[in-house]
Amino acid sequence: MKTIALSETHIALGAKMVPFAGYNMPVSYEGVNIEHETVRNAVGVFDVSHMGEFLIEGPKALDLIQKVTSNDASKLTIGKAQYSCFPNETGGIVDDLIVYRLKEETYLLVVNASNIEKDWNHISKYNESIGAAMRDISEDYSLLAIQGPKAVEAMQSLSSVNLSEIKFYNFVVGDFAGIEHVIISATGYTGSGGFEIYCKNSEVQQVWDRVLEAGADFGIKPIGLAARDTLRLEMGYCLYGNDIDDTTSPFEAGLGWVTKFTKDFVNSEALAKQKEEGPKRKLIAFQLEERGIPRQGYSILDENGNEIGVVTSGTMSPSLSKGIGLGYVAIENSKREGTIHIQIRKGQVPATIVKLPFYKV
Repeated sequence: MKTIALSETHIALGAKMVPFAGYNMPVSYEGVNIEHETVRNAVGVFDVSHMGEFLIEGPKALDLIQKVTSNDASKLTIGKAQYSCFPNETGGIVDDLIVYRLKEETYLLVVNASNIEKDWNHISKYNESIGAAMRDISEDYSLLAIQGPKAVEAMQSLSSVNLSEIKFYNFVVGDFAGIEHVIISATGYTGSGGFEIYCKNSEVQQVWDRVLEAGADFGIKPIGLAARDTLRLEMGYCLYGNDIDDTTSPFEAGLGWVTKFTKDFVNSEALAKQKEEGPKRKLIAFQLEERGIPRQGYSILDENGNEIGVVTSGTMSPSLSKGIGLGYVAIENSKREGTIHIQIRKGQVPATIVKLPFYKV
């Protein structure tokens, strides 16, 4: 079991620690509902230092990224980030990721913790014929996500950078919490705004302490991975291993918007054909019309009780006080006017297919 740099700090704060993606991680502090509402209404800070970071550098860097990712990284200018995915050779997804353009020939790829080794091997395989410089810096860097509507106001005293001017999916390399040259990125996984801060492991304790100090008057609290999951699900953001994996295509998962055929990339020919013909199944969003909590693996039924799909993510939404979820169904069962049921133990709970996000500001 790997530990993150602030592991002892979280334990001292009373965090419940659990194994996650090979790391000992804080899943909750005060409880998921309290932490969820803190992020929706004020500001919270997550330690997500388990995430993986790869540097791709040199004159061949863009060539490699264009080959292995589905989005068009040639559109990135310095200071911009892009959501993307790694398609595999059989129509599925190796991982989803964020690509940052740090310098003219330097890119940062941020990948999921559970896929660090898999992603590295996948990229390396294609790099054999391209020859970009690759560095895995995952073990050297920490990542804090400061999320919520009060994030800008609460954190402005920690930086000479005008935080309110950093647009969504843009970033600045600047000073923060007394540390020079950290990445301040207007990205996140909650839908409530805020920043992600990348710094070295040796610097993260200072950053964490200063963030909590600066945010005290704004009601800041440390937030665990359980609330991160309920927050992302209310926005309909995919979670790798649940909603997307090696068997789900970008078009099935609603990620056609990050799949650009302006270039040749891994399995692009087959994916272009799927786009033209249309996928045979689709990831839908649904909310329960009666009490119940949908969970991953539960069956999705049609109005006659026939199984038509499976739940990939589900929870009781703290913001809506309703059971919500995502799941794959055959394309003919994906229309929003359709009535479905979720098999919860022995009961069949009626649900409505809805448009994302579940939570609207």
